[in-house]
Amino acid sequence: MDLQLDYLDLYLIHWPVRMRKDSVGYKPENVIQPDIPSTWRAMEVLYDSGKARAIGVSNFSSKKLGDLLEVARVPPAVNQVECHPSWQQPGLHAFCKSKGVHLSGYTPLGAPGRWSKNEVLQNPILLMIAEKLGKTPAHVALRWGLQMGHSILPKSTNEERIKENLEVFDWSISKDLFAKFSEIEQERLCKGTAYVHETFGAYKTIEELWDDEL
Repeated sequence: MDLQLDYLDLYLIHWPVRMRKDSVGYKPENVIQPDIPSTWRAMEVLYDSGKARAIGVSNFSSKKLGDLLEVARVPPAVNQVECHPSWQQPGLHAFCKSKGVHLSGYTPLGAPGRWSKNEVLQNPILLMIAEKLGKTPAHVALRWGLQMGHSILPKSTNEERIKENLEVFDWSISKDLFAKFSEIEQERLCKGTAYVHETFGAYKTIEELWDDEL
């Protein structure tokens, strides 16, 4: 594929998963044992060439990230993972920070209509905080991510929602209201079940894929 670019700002390993060469689409029998160290060495070659200004990973648990850091010559700049008020990942946050790896949060609004019905934005605690601040639930969810210290990656093709997503930089959530987020029940929405199979690939259970970070 020719992207018609001189370089990429950031290039990621999307999942700690390996597919058979030339396989098209996802089929369980095309998933094989991953070789993260050799994949990362290829990523480092791209980094050295200047074709990727930064390299990183996505959907890596603390353990998988730690294992990679032990063999990496160029450490990953980013770990891009699901992160929102209903899946806050404090342990992974702390681990990434201790290793100098930036945490980037995808689905900061919970991906309503894709993986969920809207559980994140309809959470009673989030709604209460939004009402007290005079903001929308989406505003509050995005602002929470910024105050946690990670970048947020909201996705929308709706012009009004894109504008709304930008209205989070000139205000903050107070300390007492921010503490309320710790009361929100936690649930991972993007579980990666497509990469779990009793016969094929590396992960027989969800627990193996996420190293019990569930």
